[in-house]
Amino acid sequence: MAAGGTEPRACCAPGRAGVAEVQVAPARTEATAPGAAAGAGAGVGAGAAVPAAYEPRGGWRELPGGAFRMGYDDGPYPADGEGPAREVTVDGFAVAATAVTNEEFAAFTDAMSYVTDAERYGWSFVFAGFLPKNFPPTASPPQTPWWRRVHQADWRHPEGPGSGLRGRWDHPVVHVSHADAVAFCDWAGGRLPTEAEWEYAARGGLTGEPYPWGAEREPEGAYRMNIWRGTFPDRNTAADGYRGTCPVDAFEPNDYGLYNATGNVWEWCADWFHARHHRKAPRDNPRGPRLGQSRVLKGGSHMCHESYCLRYRTSARMGNTPDSSSGNTGFRPIRNA
Repeated sequence: MAAGGTEPRACCAPGRAGVAEVQVAPARTEATAPGAAAGAGAGVGAGAAVPAAYEPRGGWRELPGGAFRMGYDDGPYPADGEGPAREVTVDGFAVAATAVTNEEFAAFTDAMSYVTDAERYGWSFVFAGFLPKNFPPTASPPQTPWWRRVHQADWRHPEGPGSGLRGRWDHPVVHVSHADAVAFCDWAGGRLPTEAEWEYAARGGLTGEPYPWGAEREPEGAYRMNIWRGTFPDRNTAADGYRGTCPVDAFEPNDYGLYNATGNVWEWCADWFHARHHRKAPRDNPRGPRLGQSRVLKGGSHMCHESYCLRYRTSARMGNTPDSSSGNTGFRPIRNA
């Protein structure tokens, strides 16, 4: 079982420190060095060019804030710290209806000459099932051999050399670290949500339900999110229409107008991860601890399967080191009301 301040077994979003031959990323150049953003990671820095009007693919959803019931008492993974369920309050904010797309991230990197952490390290994690059968052996996290360390895998090359974004410009950007997500949000005039803000938005006004639309995973047999269907990790039937990521506005939105709040890609939050901090934390606009080793991830991804990672639920959570990146991790920004 993981200690309270470290990430649980990273089955769904592997940590960079979990493989052999981990190297230190090269120092950022002046052109790519992010400025400090207290409590949230690195950003593009003061004076950076902010787009005149960043508009997410799905637009913004203005949410009034208020009290809601956060967490779940009987989560399947005690080390994650979903419980206890508790009433908390958040102020109003606007949230992107969709996760940041490859097209939107390209506009940011072009404008800022930004280099992601995966590009600086020279590698990122790719699901082995997306690689050619003759792909040379590479390192994997010991407990999750389906994740492969692939050199030159990054947001532009999701499966490594030879792959690209053709047909995926409206899919969520992946292979982004927490620092990359914060840098984009700074440029766009927004920020990452706290875990409480993310969960408030994802629940769509529902209380105590596991999914953004209600109690049933497939109400009346309808697929409502992009997750692993079949037998993990050997066979994905893609019954929901997708074997990898899907467009950010696929499937129906929740009652607050958010698309793909669960499934598709994990989404970075601003908070440091801890399994017990929230038990004694303030209930008004709660935040994670001041310091930590891992940042919160919410929502699950297309890699999640009930046999090993039942985290495609609104209350589910896990943590990962801020420099980590993989082919199923993205983010969505919010902005203050």
